Amino acid sequence: MSASQHVRLFDNASEARCKEASGKQYPVGGKCPAGMNYLALVLLTTLLLNGCSGMFFFPARHHVQTPDQLELNYQDIQLTAADGTELHAWLLPAAGLPQATILFLHGNAENISTHIQNVRWLPAAGYQVLLLDYRGFGNSEGAAELPEIFLDIDAALDWINTTPTVNGQPLFLLGQSIGASLMLYSATRHIDNPRLCGLISDAAFTRYSDITRHVARQSWLTWPLQYPLAWMMSNNYDPIDALAELDSLPILFFQSIDDQVIPYSNLSQLSAAHRGDNLQVSTTGPHTATFWQHQNRSVMLGFLRKHSCIDMNKTPLNNL
Repeated sequence: MSASQHVRLFDNASEARCKEASGKQYPVGGKCPAGMNYLALVLLTTLLLNGCSGMFFFPARHHVQTPDQLELNYQDIQLTAADGTELHAWLLPAAGLPQATILFLHGNAENISTHIQNVRWLPAAGYQVLLLDYRGFGNSEGAAELPEIFLDIDAALDWINTTPTVNGQPLFLLGQSIGASLMLYSATRHIDNPRLCGLISDAAFTRYSDITRHVARQSWLTWPLQYPLAWMMSNNYDPIDALAELDSLPILFFQSIDDQVIPYSNLSQLSAAHRGDNLQVSTTGPHTATFWQHQNRSVMLGFLRKHSCIDMNKTPLNNL
């Protein structure tokens, strides 16, 4: 087990559970002390037991809801990764003629049944969405690990590229938190896909070692270990290095100034590393709460319209 496979980010869902358990109220974007101490304990215990640095991925198997409970049409999609791992996804069809397909890569906790709240508005806006559960999440087999998780993203993109009802449309990738960080590296493997029109990155981090050090600093339990833990991280998949290969793709970067999980400084660093067309958007509110605000939805829709690289009005109907 490599150290790069493990460090758990304290995401919005974990924050909510912490507050519920503690019975206390915290301001928007505020830290839950009990949760951060728990995270530090996870990091410390895992390090002592097996030399790793906590959990990068914190999956949940149980689906708390299905899209129809949110009045959304959907299809269950079964995928197979190159190593044989069986994966599960949901396809949310667009209302009316689809303007594009969006592959959604969620954060490191829970599964698509909770993260669906962040993209449930897109079908009504004319976009169909494929929500992928990485290996170990929801109904997907296996255990979430790097670099194997990139095979899962490859499988989702292969499905989009070979499915007749989807493959004639513009394609965008949308990632949040670790999903955004995975997306930036994974996109380098698909840069030659002519239908890949752009990327939307919400709260990505620069390097796995940097986010490990940031998380370790949050508690006195792991503060002394921040540099040893960071040194254990692999730099083979760092998002900021991948950006040098993505000049041809436009990227929309979101980051909240209130984010207590991913430091706001990551926004300018990532944008500076991308020499192509990109837009930085500073938001407010908790981690990965970007699309709770309608103005951020409008910015994303504008980006999708501007950078659609296929004219849907000229696409043959048999490709739809």
